[in-house]
Amino acid sequence: MENRNWDDYLNTEIDCNCGMKHSCEIDKIIVEEGAISKLSEFIMAGFYHNTCIVCDQTTEEIAGKMVYQELRNNLIQFEPIVLKEKEPIADEKSIGEIMMHIAPKCDLIIGVGSGTINDLCKFISFKMGIDYIIVATAPSMDGYASNVSVLINNHLKCSYEVGRAKAVFADTDILAEAPLHMISAGVGDILGKYVCLTDWKLSHLVTGEYHCDFVEALVRDSLDLVVKAADRLKERDKEAISSLMEALILSGIAMSYIGNSRPASGSEHHLSHFWELTFLQENLPCPLHGTKVGIGTVAAIKLYNRVKENLGYIDLLAAPSFEEEEWQEQIKSVYGPAAEDVIALEERVHKNSNEAVAERREVVKEKRDEIINLINHLPKAEAISEILSSLDAPYLPEQVDINMQLLKNSIIYAKELRNRYGLLQLLFDLGELEKFRTQDMNEFIEIWL
Repeated sequence: MENRNWDDYLNTEIDCNCGMKHSCEIDKIIVEEGAISKLSEFIMAGFYHNTCIVCDQTTEEIAGKMVYQELRNNLIQFEPIVLKEKEPIADEKSIGEIMMHIAPKCDLIIGVGSGTINDLCKFISFKMGIDYIIVATAPSMDGYASNVSVLINNHLKCSYEVGRAKAVFADTDILAEAPLHMISAGVGDILGKYVCLTDWKLSHLVTGEYHCDFVEALVRDSLDLVVKAADRLKERDKEAISSLMEALILSGIAMSYIGNSRPASGSEHHLSHFWELTFLQENLPCPLHGTKVGIGTVAAIKLYNRVKENLGYIDLLAAPSFEEEEWQEQIKSVYGPAAEDVIALEERVHKNSNEAVAERREVVKEKRDEIINLINHLPKAEAISEILSSLDAPYLPEQVDINMQLLKNSIIYAKELRNRYGLLQLLFDLGELEKFRTQDMNEFIEIWL
């Protein structure tokens, strides 16, 4: 397979028909065999003098020691920082651990890892005002090229707009050896784009939110890459692995082009974040982000089909009556320590207010046929399940210990995590979430199954 010319996407300004100028200020992306061997050349060209290399215990063994040796071979001095937790979490504690050990005059951070390491190092480098390079160890998520860092702050998963990596080095020899559950997580993260792109266009129709056809096309390119490569990933075919990594990077570039995660994160991610928050609060082992996103994608497509059924008789659907005090008690019950921030968001934006809902419902009635057309272009939930199943990946909530009560709560309350219109807010506006909330569990299970 011919390597993609990443220079077409980097450090160039695109004057787009959407009215924005898009750019991705990354200097170098290398996705190929032996990519780590080109790391020293990039460091020397950048005249960096005080490099810190951040790994966890696992990623140090996978690639960190190779990075150490590459730099030593070229007489580049560095300080290694290895996180104590075997599976660290991207939270305040891990940020503090890195900051406690980072050299005061550090002018370059090299992160060696995938999701957690990337989010931590990207955030810290942005706050310190220094450059950052990521050496990827698994094709497991799409944040490598984005300017978004997802961290847990005060028990709540939050997205922060930060800087971008100066360079991305993805050695396909290493990526191909990643555990299959990490490869399938990357696939799940990309398959979620079917839902998030539908959410984004839905919001454009209903709320007038900014939308860019060019950026959407870029994300759809990433989907096409993964769907075509999916049947070869289990065998760790290098070309297929490279296609998956390219898809993940393209998705990250799409986020960089508009400055936030909207092109790559929708209701499927909100469900995933809600599940993760619950697992963390209960000190339970948490499936990988992309694994949960894949499951959330299957669930969201099923819910979109429920929306389509209801749109046919929207005039007969009773609008929800938002009682804020009652809602706050519900939020405290399901969000626990994170409830305060969730309540503060609603007090700031009033997305659930009766006035806001009534206004959106009128637009939904007007745009009903266009919304139905959007939903009709989604793949079937079974098609997503088949791809995930072919990689031995879970595709149903119960396969990762998400019980029916947690599933029900996530459908009703996950939308409160962000002020971002999409499937779940539309379900609320149609009165469907209130129906779910008041149903007993047997009724909910019967509808869901």
